[in-house]
Amino acid sequence: MAVLSDIIGWLRAGYPEGVPEHDYIPLFALLGRHLTDDEVRQVAQQLAGSGDAHSREAIHAAINAVTHAAPLDADINRVRAHLAAGGWPLASPGPARKPDPE
Repeated sequence: MAVLSDIIGWLRAGYPEGVPEHDYIPLFALLGRHLTDDEVRQVAQQLAGSGDAHSREAIHAAINAVTHAAPLDADINRVRAHLAAGGWPLASPGPARKPDPE
């Protein structure tokens, strides 16, 4: 899907050294505001596939944590700034892209 490829590109541009572990939770929370749960999982799989085993475990733990607790606004804003630096068009607060339930 082109949108997910764009997101991975923005992540790599915003985090040229790779996403640090402490940014996984706010990153997935931010993505969850704009993407479906399935799309967030696909992005996580892409990130996990390009990382080591420790990164894969941290990514899975972060996704689990996002479903149980909201990250701090300061963490969201830090991640948003990294994504904005990479050209992320959704870096500012706005309506979510999640589809309406049918």
